[in-house]
Amino acid sequence: MARPHPLPGEGRPASFKLHHRVRPAQPSAAELDPLIHERIRLGIVSALAVNESLSFRDLKQILKTSDGNLSVHARKLEDAEYIACTKFFEGRLPKTEFRLTATGRRALERYLDAMESLIQAARRR
Repeated sequence: MARPHPLPGEGRPASFKLHHRVRPAQPSAAELDPLIHERIRLGIVSALAVNESLSFRDLKQILKTSDGNLSVHARKLEDAEYIACTKFFEGRLPKTEFRLTATGRRALERYLDAMESLIQAARRR
C-alpha cells in the first residue's frame, strides 16, 4: 500500500539531510542591558527619564529602598555614565541630585525597544 507522504529521506538523494524548520531570529533576553535590567537601576533610570532631576531622598522614597542599596546602584549607573550626580549644600545640609545623561537615555531607549520586541514575540506564540 502506498503511503500518502514519503517517510523522511525517502525519494531524496543520499546527500540530502532533513533540517528543522529555521525560524526567523527571535529577540532574546541577552539583548537586554544587564546594567539597566536590575530592578532598582531600572527604577532609577525610569524615574529620571520623566524628571529633569531627582534628589537622593526623592529616589529613595520612589523606589522604597535603603540608603545603601540606592547608593550602590546609583554608583554603578554613574560609573557607566548613564546618570550624573551633583553634590552640593542647601544651606548647611548636604544634598545629592541625579539626572539622566544622554548616554543613559539612549541606553534606556535600547532597553525598552528590546523589551518591547520580547513582549511582542511572546504574544505571537
